[in-house]
Amino acid sequence: MVDEHETPVHEQVVHHTVYSVANLITILRLILVPFFFTALVDAQNERGRLVAFIIYAVAASTDWIDGQIARRTNTVTQFGKIVDPLVDRLLLASGVVGLYLIDVLPLWIPTVLLARDLYLLYGAYLLEHHGVLLPVTRAGKWTTAVLLAGFSSLIAGWPKVSGLGVIDTGWLPGFGSSSAAAGIYFVYVGIILSLSAAAQYTVRAVRARREALESLRGGTA
Repeated sequence: MVDEHETPVHEQVVHHTVYSVANLITILRLILVPFFFTALVDAQNERGRLVAFIIYAVAASTDWIDGQIARRTNTVTQFGKIVDPLVDRLLLASGVVGLYLIDVLPLWIPTVLLARDLYLLYGAYLLEHHGVLLPVTRAGKWTTAVLLAGFSSLIAGWPKVSGLGVIDTGWLPGFGSSSAAAGIYFVYVGIILSLSAAAQYTVRAVRARREALESLRGGTA
């Protein structure tokens, strides 16, 4: 992802070409999503889960790589700024839905995360009508990183840790007496960060929309 907080806006040149190494990596990451999903839901044994984990880990790790390449080579593009976050959303969605389908995650987790993403997509759609494109925030980047790490651990099924022994319920894996993959706790943290980032986005979106409307009125006055 491209984080404009790391590079001052006035120093960052946004190109309009699609052809760059960073964008190629983004497209390859997009292509890996259906391969990962198929490998996960069709996995019949630990070897199948391992294949799914390798594909997912490769796709997740390239998120950092393409962002670094774009910034260090000064090849940040409008295509990358729009498509890269969408690929992240698809990668997270395929992970959480796939883990639900193989009975690793309870229904409420994909429901919360997918509802949050639909909310953000709808907000982005509304802002687009005012010519506003909000950059990815640090909170959003941390949310994505934590969730990708959590899903990767759950896909692989390791490392295993002891349950907290607080409450035995299928709705809160890891809180009972049974052991669980450590990734489940990353997912819980990611959900909290996700909702926090959504609230932050809402505040910034409302402010950006207000400024766009005020600018429009000023231009027509």
